[in-house]
Amino acid sequence: MTDLAPYAVTESNSRGRRVQEPAPVARGEFQRDRDRIVHCTAFRRLEYKTQVFVNHEGDLFRTRLTHSIEVAQITRSIARALRLNEDLAEAVALSHDLGHTPFGHAGQEALNTCMKDFGGFEHNLQSLRSVDVLEESYADFNGLNLMHETREGILKHCSAKNAEALGEIGRRFLEGRQPSLEAQLANLADEIAYNNHDVDDGLRSGLITLEQLDAVPIFARNRQVVETAYPGLGGRRLIHETVRRMVNLMAVDLIEQTRSSIVQAGVASLDDVRAAPRLVAYSPGLLPELRVLKTFLRENLYHHYQVLRMTDKARRIIQDLFGAFMNDPRLLPPQYQSMARSDKPRAIADYIAGMTDRYAMKEHRRLFAVGEIF
Repeated sequence: MTDLAPYAVTESNSRGRRVQEPAPVARGEFQRDRDRIVHCTAFRRLEYKTQVFVNHEGDLFRTRLTHSIEVAQITRSIARALRLNEDLAEAVALSHDLGHTPFGHAGQEALNTCMKDFGGFEHNLQSLRSVDVLEESYADFNGLNLMHETREGILKHCSAKNAEALGEIGRRFLEGRQPSLEAQLANLADEIAYNNHDVDDGLRSGLITLEQLDAVPIFARNRQVVETAYPGLGGRRLIHETVRRMVNLMAVDLIEQTRSSIVQAGVASLDDVRAAPRLVAYSPGLLPELRVLKTFLRENLYHHYQVLRMTDKARRIIQDLFGAFMNDPRLLPPQYQSMARSDKPRAIADYIAGMTDRYAMKEHRRLFAVGEIF
């Protein structure tokens, strides 16, 4: 990181940490953030949290952990090409899903429904809450005490009401200002990762087919390139060669469009980034193809009846757990019983959001299955 762009985040233009600490030795402040994230409890739990397929459905499907690692790889590569702070970009990418519930988006929707009368639930806010409050590793502070720019990158969107309650970290939502380019980049790298690995996992599962994907121009075109270069290639090699070209196409497009946007906006400093419109973006030519891909995945994978059966079970598990704990908070572990004395619904949401898929299913059996004791 010796040749950062003048609009990149650095330690000298950072807003620092909420609690002052001695400077790290042999690493930078944003390296320290990344390392704290990798070693925290919430990060380890991502190994057993759903991306699309529930963890026990197969060993080769993505989980929240492998997804986060893939997002970090894409983010870091693009950050280097744009001369941005790679360590910050990677830290944001690795932490963006720390607050996600078990069972993926179905779990989040169910918990948000349960919390509708108590402030709601949103996984970006929960990710920030994890690193600010819930992690218990350090004697001098709650959470991980991350740098301001890492924390703002975790918080991708926020209502005005929540922004007001968050203070400094929420101010940009009230003022209409942007986060760093590193944060903007991690947000779209997340999209590149899940669009492509959901295609890969969908094909691996058999829920979607190569023939169906002929209707998706960005996939069909890249598959044709592979088949022309490697006649007769099939199976996993054909799929991987196609998907990796799609990832590269999206990443290169993002780099070129973002460079152009930075020049057109006359950006020369981090303050300019914050005052400008969103600068990290795809080209207008690629956006329609990405919309077709997203629509295809929604209609053919996310809404596939086998996926919907599992997500329906997931919603009921979350709702049952929330109801049981609200009815009798003594059923909570001691740590959460203590938290529930001041805010019962939020303590229950913290407990459920922190569960892995298999732990949530086990906890549900403990509470509701006849004959289950421990």
